[in-house]
Amino acid sequence: MADGPLLRALFRAHLWTSARLMPVLIGQRDFEAVLKWAPLHSSTPYHGLSSSYIVAAVNRTVRHPWLMRDRRCLREGLLAHRFLRFAGFDPDLRFGVDPKSMQAPSLAAHCWLCLDGRAVVSDCLPGMVEIYRHHAEAGKARTA
Repeated sequence: MADGPLLRALFRAHLWTSARLMPVLIGQRDFEAVLKWAPLHSSTPYHGLSSSYIVAAVNRTVRHPWLMRDRRCLREGLLAHRFLRFAGFDPDLRFGVDPKSMQAPSLAAHCWLCLDGRAVVSDCLPGMVEIYRHHAEAGKARTA
């Protein structure tokens, strides 16, 4: 389906619904279950939408979080990854930790989303060490 008003309306409705349901659906699940919200392989119902349009829509949709305030980067990253995949892009969701927080009671973690090697949602914070990259190539390597 070519980029048009109907495709954009369907996209915005799907994004809005997903953003509202995500906190409930991922709740206190483990990391592997949370990553299922960022599919490595999917259909492309939103093929034709630009990556900049999708990222801007995600940022607009999650700008005033009521839930998941303390995990804002995860919410933004999962939604952007999900909808960029639905548009046929190949983003990678990266996770990092602050090594200084390893001995603290609460681990300081962060995630950001890259497309073509460039951060498009959030960015790596100073001092963060990347510990995991959720990317389609990694999924192919695991199944081979």
